[in-house]
Amino acid sequence: MGKSDNSSRHVSAGSKANVDSHQDVSGPFLPHAPSSLNTTTSIDGSADIRRRQYSTKPPQHTSSPTIDTTSDGLEDQTSRVISLLDVLRVLITLIGVSCALSYYLTSGSSLLWGYHPWFANTAQVTQWWKGPITLTPEELLAFDGSDPTKPIYLAINGRIFDVSAGGHTYGPGGSYSVFAGRDATRAFVTGCFLEDRTGDLRGAEAIYIPIDDPDEIITSGERKIRAEQEARKARTKVQQEVEKWEKFYQNHKKYFEVGKLEAVPRYDGPPPELCKQAMKGRPKRKNQKTHQQPEASGKPVH
Repeated sequence: MGKSDNSSRHVSAGSKANVDSHQDVSGPFLPHAPSSLNTTTSIDGSADIRRRQYSTKPPQHTSSPTIDTTSDGLEDQTSRVISLLDVLRVLITLIGVSCALSYYLTSGSSLLWGYHPWFANTAQVTQWWKGPITLTPEELLAFDGSDPTKPIYLAINGRIFDVSAGGHTYGPGGSYSVFAGRDATRAFVTGCFLEDRTGDLRGAEAIYIPIDDPDEIITSGERKIRAEQEARKARTKVQQEVEKWEKFYQNHKKYFEVGKLEAVPRYDGPPPELCKQAMKGRPKRKNQKTHQQPEASGKPVH
């Protein structure tokens, strides 16, 4: 009995020592987790207490080292993108080269290859801001260039144009000063600057109608029909000539339209006769055996 008691005390003491040794190694003993303890008895009677341990550190995953290529990627991407500043530089360079070539090829007369935008003309912009004007033929006379404080106007087919930029030509003493302050539409057709300073175009078509040949063999009926045909063609040419001069002033780089004439009187009575200069410019009809009408080749005398 005494030996058995000693063995029991030895086993108990050994078990307690084993437990204490496990507590020292593994940490505090968890009495509230019995499932984590597993007690077994070895062949020599000793007790082995095993404890399931839970790792308190997160698992560390080993991975290959990564290279930060973000900055290099952004640099490569940025180098391929054309910025707005680059586009502006290219455009400014092209415009500068174009202006330089235009200035050289036009002998310094234009930077835009002969193009003259209306907004580049200060006087035209000022007039545009004021709006179109209306003048009577009597009021138009005050803009003949005699007053240096007023612009120089002329009218053609009822449209008023500012020709102040050509003061040396349309001003007092200029070669075309007879047009200033007047509607001289007829003079633009006939070339009679002093005699035809009027807007009355009646009879102006005669400058395009050939002078009849008294020795021409033709019946009166044929002569009448031909005269009517020639008159229609001549009136068309007169209108084309007027439109040509209108476009000349309208598209001029220095002159521009400012308004229209109003209260223009009606032209009554007999039509004006052609001046001597215009009569000399009329084509002559040749005596032809056939009665085919040749096209009139008359041109206004300028």
